[in-house]
Amino acid sequence: MEYITLNNGIEMPVLGFGVFQVEDTTLCEQCVSEAIATGYRLIDTAAVYLNEEAVGNAVKKSGVPREELFITSKVWIKDMGYEQTKQAFERSLTRLGMDYMDLYLIHMPFGDVFGAWKAMEELYSEGRIRAIGVCNFRIPRLADLMVHHKIVPAINQIETHLFHQQKAMKEYADRKGIKIEAWSPFAEGRNNFFLNETLTTLAEKYNKTVAQVELRWLTQRGIITIPKSVHKERMEENFHSLDFYLSDEDMTLIATCDKAEPLVGNFDDPDFVHDLCTRKYDF
Repeated sequence: MEYITLNNGIEMPVLGFGVFQVEDTTLCEQCVSEAIATGYRLIDTAAVYLNEEAVGNAVKKSGVPREELFITSKVWIKDMGYEQTKQAFERSLTRLGMDYMDLYLIHMPFGDVFGAWKAMEELYSEGRIRAIGVCNFRIPRLADLMVHHKIVPAINQIETHLFHQQKAMKEYADRKGIKIEAWSPFAEGRNNFFLNETLTTLAEKYNKTVAQVELRWLTQRGIITIPKSVHKERMEENFHSLDFYLSDEDMTLIATCDKAEPLVGNFDDPDFVHDLCTRKYDF
C-alpha cells in the first residue's frame, strides 16, 4: 500500500474502499471484510450511507489491529451546527463501535458549516479525530472556511475522474496543503467511461484494465481514491492498480480528456442542491 502524508503529519492510504449505496447490512459487512482481507486499509463510510455499524462489525472481525486501519465517516446536512455535529459524531462513533475516528468530514457544503467545523476542531484537539476535512467544497467556500478558522482541512473529497479532473481545485489545494480525495473515480460509467479510447489504448499498452489505468492516473497525481465494488474480483483488480506506473507522456495524454464539468453531482444546479438539503433520512 502507498501512503500520503496529510497536512498534520498523519499518513493516509492513497487507495481505499468506499461503501456508498451498500445499505444492506449483511452485504456491506461482507464487502468490507473482503476488502480488508484483500489489503485495503482505508474504509470510507458516512452517516447517510446507513452502514456504519456494518463497517464497524467487519473491522472488529477482521483481526487487523485498529491502528493499522484508517476509518473515515461524514456528518450530513441535517446535523450541521456546533451541538448537532458533536452529537452526530458520537452517534457515528457508537455505530462504528470505535473510540476514535481517523478522518471526519463535512459531507456537503450546506447548512451551518461554521458551527460544524468549530465542533470538529474541538474533537480533533481532544484527540478523538486524527484529521478533519470536507467534501464537495468549491474554492471560494474553502477559502471562506479557512479565513474564519484555525485548522486547514486535511481533505476535500470531490467528484474527480477522467472527464472532470478538477485541475483548478487540485492546484489550489496543493498550494494550501489540502489533499484531494476522489469520489466516483469511474464517473459511474457515464460517457461510456469503460470504452473510452484513451483508457482502453493505455490498458492494452500496460496489460491492465481501464479501471486500473484510471485509478493509477489518480493516485500517481497524489489524489486519494475510494472505488467501490461488491464483487471481490473487482476489489482485487482495483487494489492491484498500485503495482505499475504510467509514463509522463501517458499521464499528459489522459489529461487531454478533461471536459471540466461534473457528471454525477452538479453543485451549481439549484434543483440538485435543493433535493440534497431537503431529503429526509432517519439516522
